[in-house]
Amino acid sequence: LRLASVIAAMSCLPALASAAPTHVLLPVADVPLPGRATRFDYQSLDPLTGRLYIAHMGDGKLLVFDTHGRNVVASLPDFPVVTGVRVIPELHRVLASVTANHEVAIVDTGTLKVVERVADGDFPDGIAFAPAVGKAYVSDERGGHETVIDMKTNRRVATIDMGGEVGNTQYDAGSQRILANVQSRNQLVVIDPGVDAITARHPLPGDGPHGLEVVAPERLAFVACEGDGQLLVVNLDTWKTMQTFSSGHEPDVLAFDAGLSLLYVGTESNVVSVFRLQKGRLAKLEEVPVGPDAHSIAVDPATHEVFVPLRNVGGQPVLRIMKPALE
Repeated sequence: LRLASVIAAMSCLPALASAAPTHVLLPVADVPLPGRATRFDYQSLDPLTGRLYIAHMGDGKLLVFDTHGRNVVASLPDFPVVTGVRVIPELHRVLASVTANHEVAIVDTGTLKVVERVADGDFPDGIAFAPAVGKAYVSDERGGHETVIDMKTNRRVATIDMGGEVGNTQYDAGSQRILANVQSRNQLVVIDPGVDAITARHPLPGDGPHGLEVVAPERLAFVACEGDGQLLVVNLDTWKTMQTFSSGHEPDVLAFDAGLSLLYVGTESNVVSVFRLQKGRLAKLEEVPVGPDAHSIAVDPATHEVFVPLRNVGGQPVLRIMKPALE
């Protein structure tokens, strides 16, 4: 009887192991980053070169990370309080919002040299690019404006009064319009880049909409609201909010992996919320514990790797590389 009991107990071990909790987003590597243990902000990936541009906000550096070799290519100085970053591969340019200087720096991705610094408003932040007109749109969060830069001349050509604090800005390829959150008015605003004017304002039910991700083929926008920790799913044809989710405290940057239909929401509460899009509907999978200040996130659509810069892991900043366990 004793041997039979042991055998029976051993037969349960595989089942117990398989029942152990597994997160939907798993760590792959921690790569040390140069500089001090200070805050990071936006990232932007060039899928043609595999270079990831990371705003090291607290250090005033623009980091260039090679996702293939998993090493830092360059740490570019003179970007004090850098926030927004947007690479434009077809133009061989990357734009960075240098908020302490109230400007947008334009960098050549080949030489990694600054080719122009364009005067902006009080707090330049999110950046979008409208390819049909060759113009970049930069949200001035505190100044309440959208700054328009002609990328052919590297000159500021328009300033659009948004009527309140502006959150993130994105390009909708489906409508060829620029979308921006006006977080102090709880609105999603539409800009026509052909005339650089607001064409519509749509109310949002959340408090303080800041983060924004557009999935043009699905005609959806995902809006992260800092004030109440809500994620909104907005239909871009009807402008109705279809779904609302809790996404963790103070959600910020969003990233969408189209190949796996996974949406990631970075938050200030040390978690990354993971959602899956199926048949036009979003489903929440998990709030994955990632690390301190896990509010910035980027994804490589080719490898499905997820990148989260963390300000302080054992006294040092690191880039935490993760991968979904759902492939």
